[in-house]
Amino acid sequence: MKQNDKMMCMLEERQKYSIRNINKAVSDFQKNFQKPETRREFDLSDPQGLKKDRPARLSDNDPRCTVSGLQKFMGEDLNYAQRMKFQKEQLREWSLQQQRDCKNALADEKFLDDLHDKNRIELDRKTMEQQQIEQETRRAVCAATKDFNRSQAAELAERKKLDKHQKMKDDMDEISSLLQGDLLSENPEQAISSFGTHRVITDRWKGMNQDQLMAIRSFQQQQVLEKLRLKEEERQRDAEWDRQSMQAARAQLILERHQERQNRERRQALDSINAQLSQEQKSKDMKLLSLVCQYMGPDKDRAKEQKEAYSS
Repeated sequence: MKQNDKMMCMLEERQKYSIRNINKAVSDFQKNFQKPETRREFDLSDPQGLKKDRPARLSDNDPRCTVSGLQKFMGEDLNYAQRMKFQKEQLREWSLQQQRDCKNALADEKFLDDLHDKNRIELDRKTMEQQQIEQETRRAVCAATKDFNRSQAAELAERKKLDKHQKMKDDMDEISSLLQGDLLSENPEQAISSFGTHRVITDRWKGMNQDQLMAIRSFQQQQVLEKLRLKEEERQRDAEWDRQSMQAARAQLILERHQERQNRERRQALDSINAQLSQEQKSKDMKLLSLVCQYMGPDKDRAKEQKEAYSS
């Protein structure tokens, strides 16, 4: 892994170096042969365009004069020979410049290839030397590791033997202690708490003895009898309460009937008294009418009718 990492680092350095050289060559080419002034559209964005611009008109043969100015007409082409000569010269210069650029580019490419080959050969040589050194180091480390592992294995085997012997001795001591201890012998005294004999240690308690169980059962029997006695007393109280309630209801009914009988007798006596008083009153009224009839004379018949009406 270390070897692979070193090779990757070398390859990355070589690639970065190549990219840096290529970018540098491109930058130099653009700086020397692709200046902004040589572009066709440079006049559109030239910051010094207004200073470099010519006046609106220089002469009658000015090529900027338009048709509307009537200073130059189509078809005359007075500067044809000079223009063609200038164009040929310009084409020749462009061609020579392209040839020089092509030669320079080929030379730069050849130089870069040679440099890349030299760097690759040097890198391969260093890689081989590094691999040889690492192999020798690895062999030495493997030999040292083998000796160390052999000594460690012997020491580990001896330690395991001693640990096994000590573990067997500890297990025998523990078994003997458990067999003779209070846990397996179930000694009831070990569960007694230091806070009092009425409290026990739960993780050591093995249960209650026969006396404790008999005492608990006797107490439970007493509780059952006491509960039955309380239920019987409650039943008797309920029965006595029901009997008293029935007697009270019966006495209330008898008293109501007696009162009704007395009220009925009082009404009958009152009715008889009222009838007797009414009869006496009628007799008195008849006597009074009789006397009135005797004294009235001519109205004797009328008095007689009133007497009959009153009688009826």
